[in-house]
This record gives sequence, structure tokens and C-alpha cells, in this order.
Amino acid sequence: MRLLAFSLAALLAWSSFAQAETAALVPVAVQMSAAAQQFLDSLDPKERPRAMMAFDDPQRLDWTNVPKPTRKGIQLREMSLPQREKCHALLRASLSPAGYEKACRIMSLENNLREGEKNLTNGQLRDPERYFLTIFGTPGQQGVWGYSFEGHHLSLNFVVKDGEIFSDSPSFWGANPATVSVFVENGPENGVRTLTDEEQLAFDLVNALDDTQRQKAIIAAEAPSDYRGVGSPKPPEGPAEGLSVAEMTPAQKQTLWKLLEVYTGHLPKSVAAARQAEIKEAGVDQVHFAWLGATKPGVGHAYRIQGPTFALDLVNVQSDPAGNKANHIHSVWRSLKHDFGMITAATPKK
Repeated sequence: MRLLAFSLAALLAWSSFAQAETAALVPVAVQMSAAAQQFLDSLDPKERPRAMMAFDDPQRLDWTNVPKPTRKGIQLREMSLPQREKCHALLRASLSPAGYEKACRIMSLENNLREGEKNLTNGQLRDPERYFLTIFGTPGQQGVWGYSFEGHHLSLNFVVKDGEIFSDSPSFWGANPATVSVFVENGPENGVRTLTDEEQLAFDLVNALDDTQRQKAIIAAEAPSDYRGVGSPKPPEGPAEGLSVAEMTPAQKQTLWKLLEVYTGHLPKSVAAARQAEIKEAGVDQVHFAWLGATKPGVGHAYRIQGPTFALDLVNVQSDPAGNKANHIHSVWRSLKHDFGMITAATPKK
């Protein structure tokens, strides 16, 4: 097992290095189009209809992190080894090295869930190979195409328009257990924490607020059961809540920006830079930070960060299979301008 873990780590390290080298020379959308086409070319006539749909197929907007018996697309378990490699090549082209490593770890946590829930009726749905790839439209440098890669605790949705990344949301990243306390074969080691910075930086921020700021930022004493608009084809439409960035100190602003960089950092550098520029152009001071629930780990908590161009939720209220409270994270990033590649209002109502 140690040798296998070392080999996987070495493979991820090599893949990250190779991706960085390639990305410096080839635009992200070009890499994605090539990888998607190579995957499609590897399919036989029976597999292709399941893996490829029209761009305007309503199923493109059907997304959820909730475990369910059927999903669109073709799952990793059904792919041959060369097909899996091509599927992962598409993921590597679409994500940063850190984002790709995190996505793989999230999938591997299904082993922990399967062991912890083996006596439950839905235990069979916990499978690191039960993630589905669907390509919508025809990959290329002209026109519009996209893809989704989805399963329990990971949902990635991309749209490419005329050779550019037009949309990369909804983007859902979850973790259960968020911190591993019981080692399971083929799962992460004890103590491994997933979505660490996504949670810790927010704790740092809320606990750095003074009393006046906290009165505005903390909008509920209890955390909600889940994030806003679970599985909805539309992003949240309500106004931004909580404390505005304009009311924060320079140090607090820096912490919040680091938190946003963590999320945009799931994407390749050029795409992350474009998303960050979008936030800055719309006005960072218009971004709001809202907290719900406890301000310490181990008790249900959540936060919302929303600006004119995006809405971000993180919720950690559920227990892990071992019974550890608030050790089960859901986080989702939605674009308020081009979620699913659809043009929407750039500024939410206030």
C-alpha cells in the first residue's frame, strides 16, 4: 500500500509538472478540446451516444452532488484503462495541478464512505470510480461545446466558446470525511484534510472581525442544512448578505482575497487570472462575507461570499461516517454572469 501510495504521488507530481510545462505553450481551451476529442475517438459506437450529447440537451443543466442510482454520461468504472487515462487527461487540462490532485483525493474518499456506510442501503453508491463524463457538442476551436464530470462530492461543468473558456461553473467540491480519522485501504492517510484552506481561511477571517463587524457578518446563529440552490440550474438570485469588503481592514481584505484565490486556484493559471480580474473589474469592495453558525471547528458552520459576478457557499454541518460532527464539507462556486455558459444578469438585485 505504501508503494502504491508513493507511485500515485509520483504520478501526480509528474502529471502536474507535465501540465505546467504544456500549459505554458498551449492555451487551456486548445488542450481541453484536444483531450475531449481524443477521449471521444477512443469510444466504440455503443459507448459514444452515452458519452456525447447535443450542447442544448436539457441534461447539461442537470447537476447534483447528491448520490443517486443513475446519472448522465459514462462512468469511470465502465471505461477501459486507455479511456480512463484520456478522461483524466481532460481533467488535468481543465484544472490546475493542485485542483487536479484535490479532485482525485475527493474521489478517493469514497473508499472511506463505503467502509463507514457498508451496512446502509446506499453503500453501493460510494465508489471512487462512479464518476461520469459527458461531452456536450463537438470539441473544437469554433462554436460552443462543453463537458461535465460529476459524481458524489465533485461536479465540474465547463463551456468552451470559440476557443476560449467561457464558463467553469457550477463548480462543486465536497469532502467526507473532511479530515480522515480512520484509515481505509485505498483511501487517504489518517490526518489528511481536504478543502483545508477553503475552511481555515474563512475561520481566520470571521474570528478576526471586531464586534461591530461580526454583527453584520454573522447572519444566523445556526448553519443551514446545505448550500443555496442544491442542484438548481440557476445560481442564487438573492442579494449579497453580511459584511462588505469595503468595511474590512486591509489585513481582513487580504485574508478574504486569499480565500477567493484558493477557489479560483482550482483552475489553470490563465483561467484563474481571468476570474480574479472579473471580480476586480466588478469591484472587490462590493463583495460581501456572511457567516452562519458556530465560529469554531467541530460545530455546524457555513459561509457565503457573494459579489456582482459570483456566489460562493461552504457548509459543514453533517457528521462523517465515524460520527465526528461537522466533518463533511459541501462547497460550490456559481457564476452570476455565465453559469453553465448562459448569459445572466451581471449584478444581483440589492
